[in-house]
Amino acid sequence: MRLHTFFKENETRSFISRSWSVSWPLTLIMVFEFLIGLTDVYVAGKVNKEIQATYGFVIQLYFIFIVVANALTVGTVSVVSRLYTSGDKTELTETIFSSLVTAVASGIVLSVAGILLSPEMIRLLNIPEELKPFAIPFIEIYALGLLFHYLLINGNGILRSCQRVRRSLKTMALVCLINIVLDFFLVFHTPLGFRGIAVATVSSVFIGSIINLVHVRRLISGEKNFSMSSVQRLIGIGWPIGLLQILWQLSSMVLFLILSALPENRVEILAALTTGLRIESAIYLPVFGFNMANAVIVGNLLGEKKQGDAFRSGIMTAVLGVLVVTLMVIIVILNPRWIASSLSNNTIVIRECVKYLYISMISEPFMAWGMILGGGLSGAGDTRSVLVRVALSIWLVRIPLSFILVVLLGFGPTSVWWSMNFSQFLQAFLISKRYFNRGWLAQ
Repeated sequence: MRLHTFFKENETRSFISRSWSVSWPLTLIMVFEFLIGLTDVYVAGKVNKEIQATYGFVIQLYFIFIVVANALTVGTVSVVSRLYTSGDKTELTETIFSSLVTAVASGIVLSVAGILLSPEMIRLLNIPEELKPFAIPFIEIYALGLLFHYLLINGNGILRSCQRVRRSLKTMALVCLINIVLDFFLVFHTPLGFRGIAVATVSSVFIGSIINLVHVRRLISGEKNFSMSSVQRLIGIGWPIGLLQILWQLSSMVLFLILSALPENRVEILAALTTGLRIESAIYLPVFGFNMANAVIVGNLLGEKKQGDAFRSGIMTAVLGVLVVTLMVIIVILNPRWIASSLSNNTIVIRECVKYLYISMISEPFMAWGMILGGGLSGAGDTRSVLVRVALSIWLVRIPLSFILVVLLGFGPTSVWWSMNFSQFLQAFLISKRYFNRGWLAQ
């Protein structure tokens, strides 16, 4: 089939317009979240290295608590985006209300667990003794804000599912501004000190969650009923993505352990990988934005019973995302040493980071293609296939291949970088195969 018969000219313009109108606000939202994290790290570093190290540890732990919210929101987006365009207002209201109640309940349970169990968690994780006095108050304050963070994440998902993505964008712009201002004010100009970093986050997400609730309230009409069957449907779609996020985090930890087995320059190699991943995170921003956009677009079109449009629009969104990522890759490839040296002044770290960037950039467009198509599959509720394909590419290719090449055969760090590339190629292939067989359209 020729391309011009697959995508008619008018259709192409419509798909591009629709994809871009949803993708750019979601990409900006990811930028705002990136800026919040970057500011937190900067402010923590300005206090002292112990606070910066503690923050890095605690934020990884906090991510585990947020996994439930992300998984619930994936299910919410998949179901609500279809219900919104199907015209079933009663079920839409029931699903939104049930999702919000579940987010509140989950947030409360995990808040209490975080507050009560944080001292024991710190003891079991055996972090350096000098960090423990800082870690416990950090976790306790962050735990207090989990309820609001759950509502913020869930509310953003509902708004973008109901074609209110720009309202979500305005909320997150305000959250970003408040968080950054409070970071500097509370840490350096109040008795809170380092605790101000966590208080700034809790305060900003509290305000953002309230604003989102006001917007979401306008989408609900009629009687509000809690439906356990709706919740089971949301969880059934969302849990594979939650598990996938955990497996992804674990794979990163295992890679660090594998690289720790290198005979020389281990610290510098680990620092190079950390620096490279930080640079890559800028490329991931539009990828995540297009991924979330594709979930909404595909879900909306399936709700309208337009399976053909959903299929083609998902491809067009992926093409747009790949073009944006390719442009960013070209910029990195042309300036790797300058970019690396702006984040490190160690000669070995810079040298190894440049190698990492040259190799990893090869797979970035493929990574973007697979992730964005995966967003379309998630929007259709086909999250289990995404889980299986991504997990296979990581745990049957990336991790075993890296272990064999480094630990058993004694190759250097570049073998790990290539193993990461091969897993990205396989992931893109497997997700593409699933997407193009169209079986997910019938779900």
